[in-house]
Amino acid sequence: MKNNKATSERVEVMALFGYEMTPCQPLSFKKRGETEVEVTELLRTHIKFVGTAAHHLFDIVAGQARYVLEFNSTDLSWHLTTA
Repeated sequence: MKNNKATSERVEVMALFGYEMTPCQPLSFKKRGETEVEVTELLRTHIKFVGTAAHHLFDIVAGQARYVLEFNSTDLSWHLTTA
């Protein structure tokens, strides 16, 4: 039986800020102790508010896998969510 619980971990992200009509575009991410993974496609962006903090969500494709990168505007941390 497959476990469908999503997992989230803190990652380092290389992002381009203030580019044309996209205020932020993640270019790659790196999990602790692993090699850098290139973002091959940005599918969608949206914002959710958690208390007073804005969390910017980026639905992305990296290779053949889909992920969600989440940027916390309060502590400036990035988290990667996989299903």
